[in-house]
Amino acid sequence: MGCIGFPIHPVWEVTNACNLKCEQCHASSGKPLPNELNTEEGKRLLDGIATIGEFRMLALGGGEPLVRPDIFELVVYARGLGLEISIATNGTLLTPEMARELKRMGVANIAVGLNANDESIHEQITRVPGSFAQSKQGIYATLEAGMNLQINTTVMKENRMAIPGLLDFASEVDAQIVLLYQLVPEGRGEEEMELSMKEYRALTEMVAEHQKTNRAIIEPTCSPQYWAYLMSRNGNKPSGLGVKLAEVLFKGCVAGSGLCYVKPDGEVWPCPFVPLSAGNVRQHSLDKLWYESELFTNLRDRQKLTGEKCRSCRFIYLCGGCRGRAYAHSGDYLADDPLCFLYSTTTPVP
Repeated sequence: MGCIGFPIHPVWEVTNACNLKCEQCHASSGKPLPNELNTEEGKRLLDGIATIGEFRMLALGGGEPLVRPDIFELVVYARGLGLEISIATNGTLLTPEMARELKRMGVANIAVGLNANDESIHEQITRVPGSFAQSKQGIYATLEAGMNLQINTTVMKENRMAIPGLLDFASEVDAQIVLLYQLVPEGRGEEEMELSMKEYRALTEMVAEHQKTNRAIIEPTCSPQYWAYLMSRNGNKPSGLGVKLAEVLFKGCVAGSGLCYVKPDGEVWPCPFVPLSAGNVRQHSLDKLWYESELFTNLRDRQKLTGEKCRSCRFIYLCGGCRGRAYAHSGDYLADDPLCFLYSTTTPVP
């Protein structure tokens, strides 16, 4: 369980096409890429995913995956390979009939993007009038079909004050999990939209308090400091044994170790926020890229971190710093996480 909140798994961004224009979109989605994997190439990718023993769950995202004409065919094929399927969608196209069909196919989880439980904030971010009501329709269609509901949001300056209300809504509708992505300045997301260190700490503290009563699992994403914060808050100084035990379950940043991210054109990244390719599935088998590429093996060895603060921190294996944020700010995916508010070495940041 790393900062993405799931066991080791791949994500396939099935298309760059999208019917929304979200201002923070890390993929700069809108139009499909000219060289996206076609249906047969997609099935070969799914075959490759199924051969990797630790990949039992697959998340399909985008863009907006429901605009892809063959999405149902791909879901059926993936289920036939024994993969559990989660679909990450903005929810605007998810009708009750479609939700029931996805349930019949064996889709286990639908993740609907919602920027706030507030129409004006949500649509200011999506830039599409009417998208709030449509996304809400997708949420209720998921619930009525009997699938697990996940709510995804990206926390940035524009909606950070609306996050408590969003968490309350998630609890009210019995969402199973909420992924709170902290904005990393990639794609259309710009640095001025990113939370400050003080705002990031306040968000972390708020999430910990809300989790005490919220019925959903709240998972801060791009926020590997969360688990270290839980252990060290209120002046606690966790023992070495306590940290070692926590490391068994909580892995912090999982870019390249717990997450494999396949782009629409077949490029294989370690994370949507580390825009570096280990290679392309059109030229290389996915298992070779996953197990042997220098990019992925570097990310799995935290002794290779070049940032002194992250490398010398007692929470190096429990957290490790956000590799996407390190890359966005320095150009080095192994550098220090510039927004870490907990420790430089072992000294708390004021």
